[in-house]
Amino acid sequence: MIQFEGLHHVSLAVRDLEKAKFFYSDVLKFRELPRPPFDSKGVWYAVGNQQLHLLEHPVSDTLRERGIDTTDGHFSIWVKSYRETKEWLDRMNVEYVAKPDSIAGFAQIFVLDPDRNIIEFGAEYGS
Repeated sequence: MIQFEGLHHVSLAVRDLEKAKFFYSDVLKFRELPRPPFDSKGVWYAVGNQQLHLLEHPVSDTLRERGIDTTDGHFSIWVKSYRETKEWLDRMNVEYVAKPDSIAGFAQIFVLDPDRNIIEFGAEYGS
């Protein structure tokens, strides 16, 4: 039997690494981590105790073209404050779908990165 200890990282394909780095570093303020000198281009970020890895893949059939679909594949980040996260996204002019009273049992905000990868921010109701 596999004994799981937790999720280590999520990897996403991106078409333009510099554009993706601007979004994750400057807009979302993720903290960049050192990355081994792989042959591929990419960047690693700390997200709490987990990591997000972005891998440049200029030609990929796996990248989506549609808008925010909350039932599509995505990753979720738990945040301290729904209100403050929403206010920050407004200040940074990031489009989102907000579900403050989601039947999920917590408040949700869904955004798209520049490559249309879906990111969910979850928080306690009323936070």
